[in-house]
Amino acid sequence: MKKIYKYIISPTCILTSLFAVLAQITFAQTVTIPVETANNALVLQVDKGKDVNTVYFGTKLANAAEYDQVTGVYKQFCVCNGTGDYTGLLSSAYTPSGSRNLAEPAITVTHADGNNSLDLKYVSHNVTKISDDVSLLSIVLKDPVYDFEVTLYYKSYFKNDVIEQWSVIKHHEKGNVTLNKFASANLYLKAKSFWLRQYHGDWGKEMQPEETRITHGIKTIDTKLGARANLFEPSVFMVSFDKPATEDEGNVLYGAMEWSGNFRVDLELDPLDNLKIIAGINNFASAYTLKPGEDFTTPAFLYTFSDKGKGDASRKLQSWARNYKLMDGKGSRLTLLNNWESTFFDFNESRLSGLLQDTKKLGVDLFLLDDGWFANKYPRNDDHAGLGDWQENRKKLPNGIASLVKEAQNDGVKFGIWIEPEMVNPKSRLYETHPDWVIKQPKRDEYYYRNQLVLDLSNPQVQDFVFSIVDSLFIKSPGLAYIKWDCNAVIYNAYSAHLQNQSHLYIEYVRGLYKVLERVRAKYPAVPMMLCSGGGGRVDYAALQYFTEFWPSDNTEPMERIFIQWEYSYFYPALISANHVTDWGKQPIKFRTDVAMMGRLGFDIPVSKLSGNDLQFCQEAVKTYNTVKQIIFQGEQYRLSDPREQSVASVMYVDSVKTSGVIFNYLVNNRFDEGSKLPIRLKGLDPVKKYTIKEINLYPGIVSPIDSAKSYSGDFLMRIGFNPEVNAGRTSVVLQINESR
Repeated sequence: MKKIYKYIISPTCILTSLFAVLAQITFAQTVTIPVETANNALVLQVDKGKDVNTVYFGTKLANAAEYDQVTGVYKQFCVCNGTGDYTGLLSSAYTPSGSRNLAEPAITVTHADGNNSLDLKYVSHNVTKISDDVSLLSIVLKDPVYDFEVTLYYKSYFKNDVIEQWSVIKHHEKGNVTLNKFASANLYLKAKSFWLRQYHGDWGKEMQPEETRITHGIKTIDTKLGARANLFEPSVFMVSFDKPATEDEGNVLYGAMEWSGNFRVDLELDPLDNLKIIAGINNFASAYTLKPGEDFTTPAFLYTFSDKGKGDASRKLQSWARNYKLMDGKGSRLTLLNNWESTFFDFNESRLSGLLQDTKKLGVDLFLLDDGWFANKYPRNDDHAGLGDWQENRKKLPNGIASLVKEAQNDGVKFGIWIEPEMVNPKSRLYETHPDWVIKQPKRDEYYYRNQLVLDLSNPQVQDFVFSIVDSLFIKSPGLAYIKWDCNAVIYNAYSAHLQNQSHLYIEYVRGLYKVLERVRAKYPAVPMMLCSGGGGRVDYAALQYFTEFWPSDNTEPMERIFIQWEYSYFYPALISANHVTDWGKQPIKFRTDVAMMGRLGFDIPVSKLSGNDLQFCQEAVKTYNTVKQIIFQGEQYRLSDPREQSVASVMYVDSVKTSGVIFNYLVNNRFDEGSKLPIRLKGLDPVKKYTIKEINLYPGIVSPIDSAKSYSGDFLMRIGFNPEVNAGRTSVVLQINESR
């Protein structure tokens, strides 16, 4: 007896199937989609099976038509079938899982019917010209069986050779779909070998580099900290092709996630010896339920490539950041005096009044009041209490912040303030009133980082509260001129009393943070704000759209800062690096100040305790800095002598027309008779121009051995070099170079 099966097919299924059949019939040839910038190209190709693959990434060809010939010259065949790989998906532009793919996927889903397979086929692509410099490519991919769609976006910045890539995922299935992995980008690179330069760290040890050859298998760079996500592993990295790139030679890719929470970057060397890079939000404990018709937009992953080494790549990225991504990227920054290391939590109005006078005396623009100014029931006299209770402490500040702001204005300086609005101490009125606003497991013991917990920013009420902290400060004190926004804790015992789906918490926390920052910037668009996170625990280009600067590290020991600031400079311009002169370390005040000048200069020292000469030096240093800071902020940076390889560290900034520059030189090896024995070759100059070099930022009474009357050609200075005469008696030397007139 024959069995008869009845199928009820919906109109949607019929149309989807018809579309799939017609597409297979009509799609008879490959389509090449190049994304070209001034020097580079990312080339995608749609094959006859409608799979979108990456066929080339690197320096662009003179003739774009020749990209079609790229695949024909590679003979990386598997024994299995002689066609390249077992699956046909190794070079996929956005690798799905559950069908043919055998490598690490960019996306993994569970459909509404429980099926875990996904196949993404090309539907269409479109290029939009946003400006003369910026273009946006979108590629629509659909599953031929399920009503599931992914759109890939490639935003290219022509002049700076930068690409931002992200994806938008949506569906119209009959029920919710679970996104188990949802990458922003999926790159595919070819070379003889690959070398990864990544970073690790901890509090006070940010941006420690490691460089290794990438071997087969998967190397994962990730974080699961929730907040302060970059504490152990920053989301920036480099990949060198064929051999480790140097400052001025080699092929190198820079990559960075634009996301302030958990991230994940997978680097997989496949059986054909090619490298797949998959970057996005970390899917750890973050399976995302997507309703029909909803969009899930991943954060951007940015990358740039240079065939001229790490220096060229970093200048591209720095220029792009100043022009397109940073808050006030083409502007200037305020110098300041911070009270933290002068007073810690122990201050009152009288003591702060003296510090305001010191601010004026020093000659900086702004006084920054740090931690300890708030809370009354549980006063903020140490870090065990008060976070969350953002009312002025009546004992310390009986007349409030507004009176200090007014006093500062009368003294001719600006006033700024420290806040940590995402956090709460269990010993606070806020915790007693709203324990449901705190991220913590209801049935487990609380576990603290710096005696505090994280507020649940997935909750709109908490978002309103955090915004109100900033808003109320400005309402009461309209003259307030600066915010230092701190974030010291990570997320333990992740649980939200607000969310029904706990696997959404890590994502919704970051989205909630961005919503608050968008509100702050909508109402206070021009106020400078420092992105601080117990040091560099949150440094990324998504957050830096809202902040004018970041705090690289709580470690302000100047010798350590040379190394920390050096590594940050590969990915971020000096304009946004907040560097303070403190009493950390044994170096003289000149050395400490010279190091801090390689960014936004600030002081965190008891000015009243400075000797006469030290005070005079600092005052003159501020004046000197103000004359050259725009070169540091907006000029091109050249790393001349690497502190990890040489006894002298040297960094140079040159203006866009190659007429003026500043060179910072430091002795980083204190062994006997070390110093600048050889001339240091300068970079970025015009070889036919003539230049004079003058030592600046001299300590009172010191006469420089540098002859400022001598003239040198740019050619001489770049081929032979210049000796700054750094030695044990001259441990830091700042030079100003100017075109001879």
